[in-house]
Amino acid sequence: VNRVGFEGHPENGDPGLEFWGNSFVADPFGQMVSEASNCKEEILVAECDPAKSEETRRNWPFLRDRRIDAYQPILNRWLGEK
Repeated sequence: VNRVGFEGHPENGDPGLEFWGNSFVADPFGQMVSEASNCKEEILVAECDPAKSEETRRNWPFLRDRRIDAYQPILNRWLGEK
């Protein structure tokens, strides 16, 4: 889903959120498969090949060997969480 616009509740002091659109689907190499607009809400549908993703993961060591479990401390530092 491509969200565009502003959502908030000014009456309760909520600063709200701005949605910019431009949602996209990219292949394992970052090439755009499909991209939504920045001026209207829309549903973006794209066909993804799980076999291509798996092949890329197996053949590119930096994707195969990445440690997703090690990301949380980095995120905590960035978000100021403990």
